[in-house]
Amino acid sequence: MNERDRISLAELARSSGKMLHRGDSAHLDEGAAPTLDDITGSLHFSPGDGRIWLNGQRMQLLHLSSLGSLRRELIESIGAERTRGLLTRVGYTAGARDAQLLRERWPDADPAALFSAGPRMHSLEGAARVEALHFEFDQALGTYRGEFLWHHSGEGEVHVADFGTGSGPACWMQTGYAIGYTSAMIGRLTIYREVECCAMGHQHCRLVGKPADEWDHVEEDLRFLNAEAFVSTTAYSEPQARRQAAVLAGDDGRPYADKEMVGVSPAFNAACHMLRRVAPTTATVLFTGESGVGKELFAHMLHQIGQRRDRPFVAVNCAAIPETLIESELFGVERGAFTGATVSRPGRFERASGGTLFLDEIATLSLVAQGKLLRALQEGEIERVGGVRSQRVDVRLVAATNVDLREEIRQGRFREDLFFRLNVFPIHLPPLRDRRDDIPLLMGYFMRHYGQKHQRRLTGFTARSVDALLNYAFPGNIRELQNLVERGVICADEDGPIDVAHLFTSGEESQAAYCSLAQSGRPTGAGDRAGGGAAAAPATSAGLPAAASGAGPTAAVRIDLLDALPAMLGDAQNWSLDTLENTLILAAVKRADGNLSAAARMLGLTRPQLSYRMKKLTP
Repeated sequence: MNERDRISLAELARSSGKMLHRGDSAHLDEGAAPTLDDITGSLHFSPGDGRIWLNGQRMQLLHLSSLGSLRRELIESIGAERTRGLLTRVGYTAGARDAQLLRERWPDADPAALFSAGPRMHSLEGAARVEALHFEFDQALGTYRGEFLWHHSGEGEVHVADFGTGSGPACWMQTGYAIGYTSAMIGRLTIYREVECCAMGHQHCRLVGKPADEWDHVEEDLRFLNAEAFVSTTAYSEPQARRQAAVLAGDDGRPYADKEMVGVSPAFNAACHMLRRVAPTTATVLFTGESGVGKELFAHMLHQIGQRRDRPFVAVNCAAIPETLIESELFGVERGAFTGATVSRPGRFERASGGTLFLDEIATLSLVAQGKLLRALQEGEIERVGGVRSQRVDVRLVAATNVDLREEIRQGRFREDLFFRLNVFPIHLPPLRDRRDDIPLLMGYFMRHYGQKHQRRLTGFTARSVDALLNYAFPGNIRELQNLVERGVICADEDGPIDVAHLFTSGEESQAAYCSLAQSGRPTGAGDRAGGGAAAAPATSAGLPAAASGAGPTAAVRIDLLDALPAMLGDAQNWSLDTLENTLILAAVKRADGNLSAAARMLGLTRPQLSYRMKKLTP
């Protein structure tokens, strides 16, 4: 391949990259995967063992009348407001999961086709017939506008049957689905409002969507997404593209706080429910979970929503205090107790009296320190080092650990009696890989936070950076995501988007879910580690053969076809995208001796997609 060929392919790759994060319904290729046929082909019934699968995810049919009965009982028992919030969150989870499934199944699909696949999935699942009036988006700028009609809305029908027409919209679960799907696709919280509804007497239901920070009074919408009132609503809002850095502090003018809780996933909501349950009491709470999941944040919020909110909150990292100093740090020291103790000073127990004492990484305490802590908890009294009298203290103890304390007890490294004293009300905080529905919200929050902190204006995330973050394992959990986004804010160009190259620069191993053309003409990205490490073995989607998921010998065939492109195209000076596509299709069909199914596998397409493209071939 000569230099001119390499430059032409590089220019094509760059122009294709620009198209990866933009699109609108007016220029949608109806034959682009995933089509409705592709999606319906992913639905499998297994009557013999009682299972239904959609894109490798198990599904279950439900009578619409049963859904109506559930809604009615919920409204009558907990009220319409709480029922709306519950169903909105259920819908959000379903939409986010469908977005994840489609991204995994069609990793190289045109983003516009993936956006249109959401309404098709929703229609296939029987919620309504979705008609897209218009949508347009630019993922790098974080902009989105969408307007849809729902025909024959199931939720609207059952609501009218039970309660008649009213003054407000009733398609709560479907609205949550749209929010979850679009937010997961664009990497930014997108809010939909049902401006017309059949439950209000309209002929159809009409839905309008745009980013959260572009709505007026968006807190009214966000309160239905949050399981608890203490979960942040202001953290979801993001600055509009190219907003001046001077006003990046937030819509209400206040600077950002590091202690805002962000999340809507079921695992996050379950932890929040337990937090609300125990907050009004004085019970000891033990937070467990991996490093970086936010244990100190939850402990701080426990204090804020409890009865001791006006009293001190004292946090101690037990791992950071030497064993010889732990007693004086916790209980205080009297002047002259040891060399260097020139003044008397209170310990953490005294400073937290009347409030909350948080002991992080409590498993790192020595057995001697554990015994002294146990006595303080049992007696409610402490004695300073070198002191001669006991002092009563009134503290609410909150502890946290990232190790299994029961295993530590079996290994003889943790006192069993102290464990039972601490394990009054345990709350397990899930790792980020178990709450992936929260990743788009956390991405937007951290980008805005660090944009303000470092006085930098960023427009958003590219499509492939969203893919990479959604597919990353996050061994460091939220702390690692926070660091990655801060790194991206620093590395990205001013007034530009954050790309994969700005994020994974320190050896992180991420399975990239995108593919582009290198200057050599070979496809790169798919199967590579985002951090630049050795290529990872491509994983197949659940329940799919290797050829369907892009793995196997077809990848080598596609590379051979690309290498042969210059010879196929001859002396043509300007290669259009149509010419390139037509040439590849004809070469694949010829190599497969006219077998369209085999040719489609070579190109990474389905047979219907290839047939559609062949009909459009220029003579």
